[in-house]
Amino acid sequence: MREPSDVRRQRILGVVGSRGAVRVTDLAVELEVSVVTVRRDVEELARSGQVRRGHGVVRPIAPVRSEEAPASAGDGAVALVVPERHTYLYEAVHGARAVLEEAGLRVALHIAPQVPGAERPIVERVLADGARGLLIAPRWRSADAEEADYAWLARADVPTVLVERRPPRGSALHAVDSVSSDHWYGAHLAVDHLLSLGHRRILLAARDDSPTARAVRAAFAEIAGSRPEVEDWGVVLSAPDAGPGPGAEPVADFAGQVRERGTTGVVLHGDVEALMLVGHLVEQGVRVPEDCSVVAYDDVVAGLGSPPLTAVAPPKAEVGKVAAELLLRRLAGDTGTRRVELLPGLTVRGSTMSV
Repeated sequence: MREPSDVRRQRILGVVGSRGAVRVTDLAVELEVSVVTVRRDVEELARSGQVRRGHGVVRPIAPVRSEEAPASAGDGAVALVVPERHTYLYEAVHGARAVLEEAGLRVALHIAPQVPGAERPIVERVLADGARGLLIAPRWRSADAEEADYAWLARADVPTVLVERRPPRGSALHAVDSVSSDHWYGAHLAVDHLLSLGHRRILLAARDDSPTARAVRAAFAEIAGSRPEVEDWGVVLSAPDAGPGPGAEPVADFAGQVRERGTTGVVLHGDVEALMLVGHLVEQGVRVPEDCSVVAYDDVVAGLGSPPLTAVAPPKAEVGKVAAELLLRRLAGDTGTRRVELLPGLTVRGSTMSV
C-alpha cells in the first residue's frame, strides 16, 4: 500500500528538522516517491507554515544554525533523538520543540537510523559537543536491546528525559525522568468499547518491535484474559516486518483467522498496519464493520481509512510537551525525578458497530 500523504509529510518534517536545508530531489529518492509528489507535499507544508520553499530546496521555518548546515547539539542546544521513520513520535517532537523554543532554547533534532545501537554514538557525539539536555526515544526493537542501553544512558551527565519510554522499576533508568502514554488504559479503552457493542470474540493484531507495541500486547492479554465477558481472544503479529527480528512469529492469513475463530471485533496496532489489514479483510469478503468491527491503535492516519477507523489516540503531542517541561525543570535546578503517564483517548468513527 502506498504510504499515506500525512505519514510522508511527517517524514519530510523530520528530515528537514534534522538536517536543515534539503533538496527536493534528495527527498524524493529517500522517500521512494516522485519529485512531483514531494513538491506537492512541500507546497502543502509551506502553505500550513511548517516549512519554507526555495528553488528545489525545502528549509525549516526556524533554522537552528544556518540554512546551509544542519544544527548540531553544541553551543548549549537541547538534543532530541528519535528513530527514523517513526511517525508516531513526530507529534511528540513538535510538542517538545514548541515548549523549548518558547523558553528560548535552541533545539537540535537527530534521527537515529534503523540499525541496532544507533542512538549511543549520536548521544555521545551531542554530549561531547556541549548539549545542555537530552530528550530521547530509543527504538528498542526488543527487550534485550532495551536492557543493553540502560547502563550507558543512565550515565548521561546532562538532564535527560525519556519520551514515550518507561523502563521497568529497579532498572538503571528507574531514576531518570520519563513521560509516556498509559498504554494499559489505551488497551482498556479498545477492549471496553468492543465489549460495550456486544463483541465477545476479540483479536489483537499488533506490532512487537517497540516498547509501545510490547506494552499494548501485554495490556491487551491481561485485560482480555481477565474479563469474563470475553469468550475468545488472541494476539497475532500485524505484519511480516512487525517483529523484533528474524525469529518473530509468522503472520498467518488474518481474514482466515477471523473467520475460523468467529472473531467479530479486532484491535489493530499501529495505524498503517490497521489500514492494510482492513483492506485485506475487505478483499477476502469480511465486511467492516458489518462482519467485523475494527479499533486502530495510534490514530495518526486512522481517520483517513475507508471507513474511517475508530481509534485509540495516545496524547502524542502532550507527551512531548510534558517531557520538555520536565527537562526545563531539571535545567532550572529541580532534582526531583518524575515518571509521568498520560491517558489516551478513544475517537469513535465508522469502523465499529453493535453485533
